[in-house]
Amino acid sequence: MTHYDLVIIGTGSGNTIVNRRFAGWKVAIVERGTFGGTCLNVGCIPTKMFVHAADVAATPSVSSRFGVDEELLGVRWADVRDRIFGRIDPIAAGGSEYRHHNPDNANVTVYDGTGRFTGDKELTVDNQDGSTSVFSADRFVLASGSRPVIPPIPGLEETGYHTSNTIMRLEQLPARLAIIGSGFVAAEFAHVFASFGVDVTIIARSKTLLRHEDAELAAQYTEIAQQKYDVRLNRETIRVTRHDDGEIELKMLHPDGAEELIVDELLVAVGRVPNSDLLNLDATGVEVDGEGRIVVDKYQQTNVDGIYALGDVTSPHQLKHVANHEARVVKHNLLNPDDRIASDHRFVPHAVFSSPQIASVGLTEEQAKERGIPYVAAVQRYADIAYGWAMEDTTGFAKVIADANTGQLIGCHIIGPQAPTVIQPVIQAMSFGLDAYAMAREQYWIHPAMPEVLENALLKLELHPKG
Repeated sequence: MTHYDLVIIGTGSGNTIVNRRFAGWKVAIVERGTFGGTCLNVGCIPTKMFVHAADVAATPSVSSRFGVDEELLGVRWADVRDRIFGRIDPIAAGGSEYRHHNPDNANVTVYDGTGRFTGDKELTVDNQDGSTSVFSADRFVLASGSRPVIPPIPGLEETGYHTSNTIMRLEQLPARLAIIGSGFVAAEFAHVFASFGVDVTIIARSKTLLRHEDAELAAQYTEIAQQKYDVRLNRETIRVTRHDDGEIELKMLHPDGAEELIVDELLVAVGRVPNSDLLNLDATGVEVDGEGRIVVDKYQQTNVDGIYALGDVTSPHQLKHVANHEARVVKHNLLNPDDRIASDHRFVPHAVFSSPQIASVGLTEEQAKERGIPYVAAVQRYADIAYGWAMEDTTGFAKVIADANTGQLIGCHIIGPQAPTVIQPVIQAMSFGLDAYAMAREQYWIHPAMPEVLENALLKLELHPKG
């Protein structure tokens, strides 16, 4: 049996680990799909390229408020799609070519197939060419990612549907699109397709959209979304059927009874599940939690010595910047087993590239209350800063939350233009221990730039020096 020093399963962030420092190692990389993982191929990068095109397409719908009359003449969907994947697909292919054939990877063997454990640190790969490979290793990195959850709705499989994996490669824009789901995937694709002229309906089981965000922010986003799309809250989809003419019929239950909806395409966006179940982890003794996530310690190591895990297969955050951070930790710990470093998940930010955009880091007000943390909070609206006037923004705001005793920032939540960019100074302050009082008063804030929405929110906090 072939034996390796290191085996990496998954070529998303896991593919960043092996560089020239591993030249003396015998390495295997296993990939069941397309090189580059979720972010490159079906996640962060293509979706945000679609979002930017949607932002451009949506401009005429609001331009008149500035005294500028614009008209959207049309959206060339095929051109939008092909510009995006014409850039992304060669990157994925290039990554595969590099690992398969570049002399820098003479010590690396790539297995194109699905790997599963069949013994203690023994992996069997069902290769795409129909063959099977069995090998062992001293060390493994499990970076196999996640996949969309498919709910058990009667008729769904027979009808056919899209997920985030397939919706971006449609042959043509539908006239009507239903989105089952209320999270960030649903919010971003609703913005994309509605901006391109599609009649979008969001179907949510919950009472609000983006329910995991700060409650005030989620309520604001839901109200805005209801003005942009057909939003059906408190709905349970009980059956999906495709008619002979190709139309899709959805039957739903809500507190007042039942209703039906006819659309042309259906997007299922109810969450993602880690791919740990594909690895047969019991065979090598790796533990998973109740959600199917691989359990790791602060060094990203599983309960089995020498087996590490990173990214969506272990992280509840399911964020590329988290996976990249964990990959750097794993790389260091593989190379320096006697001087390992720990992952830092204290202040993990996230963003939703919806319309409007959303960004968040740290605790929500609800979480601070649940944990019994004495806190102060303040809200500043975009409408009350100079650049907010320039943008005629009437719905956006920034909320900051600080520990009432220490003055340390414990949370920030923004809904409005460029929220993922505006929030970055707060992430830095939280990470390096800069208290809210000093942050607001002991530096310059450019006037009249958008970050003033943060400055003013910080100034409103009822804090004194040192808390």
